[in-house]
Amino acid sequence: MRIQIIQPAHYRSPSDRTLHRTRKRSVVNLTLPYLAALTPREWDVTLIDEQLDEVDFAAAVDLVALSCWTMNSLRAYEIADRFRERGVPVIMGGPHTFFHAEEALRHCDAVGLGEGESIWPRMLADAAAGTLGRVYRAESLHGLARLPLPRYELIDLGRYDLFKTYSVQSSRGCPFRCEFCSERMYLGDHYRTRPAGDVIEEIRHTRSKDILFADSNFAGNLSHAMEVMEALIPLKIRWSALWSAHLCKNDAFMDLARRSGLLHLNIGMESIDPETLASMNKKANKVEEYERILEGLHRRGISYSLNFIFGWDTETEAVFDTTFRFLMDHKVPAAYFNILTPDKGTPLYDRMLEEGRILDVDALGRWPGDRCLIRPKHFTPEGLEQGVRDMYVRFYTYRSMLRRLPPPVTARNIASWVINFSQRKMARAGGMESFDDF
Repeated sequence: MRIQIIQPAHYRSPSDRTLHRTRKRSVVNLTLPYLAALTPREWDVTLIDEQLDEVDFAAAVDLVALSCWTMNSLRAYEIADRFRERGVPVIMGGPHTFFHAEEALRHCDAVGLGEGESIWPRMLADAAAGTLGRVYRAESLHGLARLPLPRYELIDLGRYDLFKTYSVQSSRGCPFRCEFCSERMYLGDHYRTRPAGDVIEEIRHTRSKDILFADSNFAGNLSHAMEVMEALIPLKIRWSALWSAHLCKNDAFMDLARRSGLLHLNIGMESIDPETLASMNKKANKVEEYERILEGLHRRGISYSLNFIFGWDTETEAVFDTTFRFLMDHKVPAAYFNILTPDKGTPLYDRMLEEGRILDVDALGRWPGDRCLIRPKHFTPEGLEQGVRDMYVRFYTYRSMLRRLPPPVTARNIASWVINFSQRKMARAGGMESFDDF
């Protein structure tokens, strides 16, 4: 049996229906090689990352599988339709299908809902037997022990940068309940950790000195995170991750993170206004602690970036200038500015839908983050879009970079400069990307 596993590209915008394609990537994504590792060895597996490679619609395959996020869902449907026109069965999984199974089933033969470890083997066995069902649902959460090692040999690593970064998971889920976040709906209510020894084994398997922990929250379990970091020290690697701001107050934790090779930290700060944070149910973030947190990061020489979301009912247009001054005063190395978008499955989505404030339900999440699809309380949708675009342009001017960034004499400082130049390029081109794209 021959299977083609495809990660679709996404369209640039509703008005620019060209695919987002690049000649190279800097981060080796985990999805494709991990799905290949879950595939029984009697299957002949081909992996296609459409951001780098063309899809061969004439390929002689018995099954096509598509990994589907909302942003690439429209392209995923087109790919599925073309293969099904040839009579090739198509299966789909991923976060988008979890929340939009009925929509996806209009374009494929079967959907997998939930984690792939229990679903994937059943779907492939039924496909091989010609008895493919319509919906496969994971009935329980995986314990994360002894996950198979990704099959990087099936990827053309020449399509990646010379100093490529590999994605590794050390946990799944998040211990928090932010109103805008849907991840706990499909990753489960319980924060789960992977045995530290398994994490180290996979890092060694990459043979790389550059690792990105692709966790929703690397340090949702403090003792587990510290166990992993202790085990990282002998490897002498550079690693990046995301965790909650309040953990940066823990000196022992942060000192260990730096000693173990922390290169860059991404933090979901979201807002500098206490009332806004309360409306998000972002209980772990305390504005009065921000100065201490950022001072500690600067003192340790850690490269970091902050995420912000604009458009909450508690905000007025003054939020942009206030946030910009905060970032400049504290010499924040990098920041990402996002427009509030209610994801299906979240309390925010349910509330805004009931209030009739979602302007285009079908377009939510389909495009990169420069579109406002809600009716904000104190902005026009166009005003909110322009405010966020202006934040990118203002924050990533050369003058701003020279004021904020330390000299590029260490790997950590160089990481901050690289992010700034990347964001400056996209801001000037009118596009926006997130931490996960670097």
